[in-house]
Order: sequence, then C-alpha cells, then structure tokens
Amino acid sequence: MLNTAIKAARRAATVINRASFDLDRITVSEKSHNNFVTDVDQASEQAIVETLLKAYPDHAILGEESGPTANLNDESEYVWIIDPIDGTTNFLHGYPNYCISIALQQRGVITQAVIYDPVRNDLFTATKGAGAYLNDKRIRVRNPDRINKALIGSGHGPEPRDLAEYLRMYEVVAPRCHGLRSSGSAALELANVAAGRVDGYFEKNLKIWDIAAGSLLVTEAGGIVGEFSGESEYLNKGDIIAAGPKVFAGMVALLKPFA
Repeated sequence: MLNTAIKAARRAATVINRASFDLDRITVSEKSHNNFVTDVDQASEQAIVETLLKAYPDHAILGEESGPTANLNDESEYVWIIDPIDGTTNFLHGYPNYCISIALQQRGVITQAVIYDPVRNDLFTATKGAGAYLNDKRIRVRNPDRINKALIGSGHGPEPRDLAEYLRMYEVVAPRCHGLRSSGSAALELANVAAGRVDGYFEKNLKIWDIAAGSLLVTEAGGIVGEFSGESEYLNKGDIIAAGPKVFAGMVALLKPFA
C-alpha cells in the first residue's frame, strides 16, 4: 500500500511540475477568502485517485478537492486521505514550498503516510510501527531540552479571525523560542518536524488532509502530536501541536489557553 501511495504521489508530481513552468496559464478559483484552488490541484488529485483505485478499487477516498467517494462511511475499513497540493498559494506564486500529502486510515487509525516535495525531490514515508524515512533514510525528531532552544514552525488559516488569533499566539511563543517560521504548508512543516529540520509546529483550524500523513511521520520519528490541550483528537478538531517530547510539553504549556 505504501508503494502504491508513492507511485500516486510521483504521478501527481509530474502534473504539478509540468504546470510550474507556466504559472500564468493556470486556472484559479477562490473557494473562500484567500483560499484558492487551481486546475492543477484537481488534475493532481485525479492522478492520485486513479492510481489508488486501480490498485484498490474497494477502498474509500477523502480528497480535498473531490470530497468523499460514495462508499465512504463509518464502516469504511480503508480510507485514503489526499491533499493534492498542500501550499497552493505558494505554488501559485512560484514560491517553492508545497507538497503532495497522502495518508491511509485503517479502521480509524493512520497506518501509511507519504509526503512528497516535488521541488526538492524529498520523499517522506512512514508505516505505523515501522519508523519514518526521508528518501529511504531513517529520520528522527530533534528534542532540545528547553523550548528556548527550539526552532518552531507555525501557520494560520485564510480568514481574518485566523490571523488575529495567530498574532496573539505569536506574541506568546516567539519571545520564548529560538525562532518562529511560517512556511505556508502544514503537511510539509510536519514532515520537517519528523526530519529534525524544525523542532516543533503548531496551527489551528486545519483539515484532516492537511495533517493526516504528517502526524504519522512525526510519531514514527519519535515525536508527539496532540491538540493545544495536549489531548489526541487533533485529526477531528484540526488544532495541532507536533514536536519532540520536551518541546511538546513546553508548547502545550504556552498554547493551552488557546485550546
């Protein structure tokens, strides 16, 4: 199943990379305030879905752009959760920070994860219980002993209220960590936590396709993922903190008032 997801991600990357050479020809529509979808998102998702269903025709799909397949329900054993381009705004502007995210949820548990960065050709993979990898090399989270030594990733949604709340959180976290970065791709930033490139990540009001694959990468790399309260309902709630154990504890202490 992991190999099939990798194949799907690479097919989608071909679509995305081809389009990236002529961004002016992309068709763009606005789903909501500052929340865009392109014909490339849709073509990328189609390539992923076709690849997955060719191998597993009975599996259910939950895609950001196409939504749920007709067979998705509470009894679905296998559900593929897809974000065809996480970081569409970056992609539209030619800013090289976006990725493809594919996760498999089995009986409610994320068991397979693929995040592919087509710009850097970085392939992040994880299987539950078998570790996390970047280009076939085992990866681990970094775990500084204090949050003031940590580089933290973050982000916010497109609505003005999202920005207002983020700025309040920024005022709390930024003075107490080594640095705070906002890259515009939640999935890729979670992969970066798993790879030890950043020490933690937080964001509110995300969708399951933003965080499903990345959350498994982090936990399989030795990290902790939870809501702002520290509880584990982040896939349903959409509020997430991800970090090594010591940094996670420090981030929860700072962000719990925003839960």
